[in-house]
Amino acid sequence: MFVGDLDKVVNLLLSISGRLARVETALGSLGPHAPVALREKQRLLVEQLEDAKELKEHVGRREEAVGAMVARYLPAEHLQDYQHFVKMKSALIAEQRELEEKIKLGQEQLRCLHESLGQAPKGC
Repeated sequence: MFVGDLDKVVNLLLSISGRLARVETALGSLGPHAPVALREKQRLLVEQLEDAKELKEHVGRREEAVGAMVARYLPAEHLQDYQHFVKMKSALIAEQRELEEKIKLGQEQLRCLHESLGQAPKGC
């Protein structure tokens, strides 16, 4: 259950951070002429990010508790494997998300390239 919760919280943090980055980019490009709704969305995302960080801290405390319990039952070698797994889980989730975003960007660029060559429906 702990690893599943870790997975969910890391994905939540990445999702909110990505959404907040897009909103802040839009706000930066619009400057002082940004709609009030966009500023409100930024405020809500900042609040959600803070809540998600609190969840991450809670999961961190659970990680310590689960790690202490697991340490009682696993030999040192297996305990190191477990600890490595937990540390790598978050890093791999972040890397997976980054790769997925790069794939989406590449697909969008490819679609626009095809469109510019007159080979695809318009949408860029």
